[in-house]
Amino acid sequence: MDLSNINLNANYHILVTGGAGFIGSNLCETLLSNGNTVICLDNFATGKRENIAHLLSNSKFNLIEGDIRNLQDCHKACLGVDYVLHQAALGSVPRSINDPITSNAVNVSGFLNILVAARDAKVKRFVYAASSSTYGDSKGLPKVEDVIGKPLSPYAITKYVNELYADIFSKTYGLETIGLRYFNVFGRKQDPNGAYAAVIPKFVMQLMKYESPIINGDGSYSRDFTYIDNVLQMNLRAISSTNKDAINTVYNVAYGERTNLKQLVDLLKDYLSQFDSKIAQVEVIYGPNRQGDVPHSLASIVKARTLLGYDPKFNIENGLKEAVKWYWENLK
Repeated sequence: MDLSNINLNANYHILVTGGAGFIGSNLCETLLSNGNTVICLDNFATGKRENIAHLLSNSKFNLIEGDIRNLQDCHKACLGVDYVLHQAALGSVPRSINDPITSNAVNVSGFLNILVAARDAKVKRFVYAASSSTYGDSKGLPKVEDVIGKPLSPYAITKYVNELYADIFSKTYGLETIGLRYFNVFGRKQDPNGAYAAVIPKFVMQLMKYESPIINGDGSYSRDFTYIDNVLQMNLRAISSTNKDAINTVYNVAYGERTNLKQLVDLLKDYLSQFDSKIAQVEVIYGPNRQGDVPHSLASIVKARTLLGYDPKFNIENGLKEAVKWYWENLK
């Protein structure tokens, strides 16, 4: 991605937790391309070794195989680090409903461990992956950062607790923190396999196999789908900002438009059928709504634009074209 308009020093030591995951591995690549030293902490529970295999020969890339649930691993990873980009978590609302204890252990206890380690290592700033799930049952659209509802899943609770801990660490210990509430991120390297695969890569893989994608509900549920390069830009702006008013707070990370699931599948079929015309004929199946799902999600990105200069370049159409091309070339 183009870093020319982001003032990011190339001499930083930056820790990316969950650096072998979807967002984390993209961050590692981007930071290395700018000349930074990158420390990747991952236990490979959900991260993929192939996501970072090509980085292992880079002298500025350091892989630490460890677990954020282990405080010693966190201290080791934070040693000599300037900035932390904390991406490690157990995602997925259904996973948290099926196993709330493990989700809490990773997302809350693990988060607290890495916060403590960052504080002890005196890092300059701690930027962490928050979640749009924090808005819970809040009905208003678009979602504005300071108006949230009650969480609708164990996962949402864990991500809200992260925000509370980060706020307390800022006020109590003076640790600079910025939370990034991701809205349905998609793009290259997002895993299409497994019970908890995100909707876009899952639908892409099904369509490439001529299998009918199953939409939960009638297709009217909508999301602010956000391409990976927008997310990378926001992370870089969060660590490089010199605006004092921009720190110790949370931001929506999105494009600011919503697309319903029926529209999403139509776009995917359209773009994929340019590689294989038979995909256009694949039927869609509609199933029951999924427990814990929010009907509609749409972000206000005014705060991010105003305080961090966030300027997302990829809407749903441009992002999907890039993602579909990547999946076709890498996973077909």
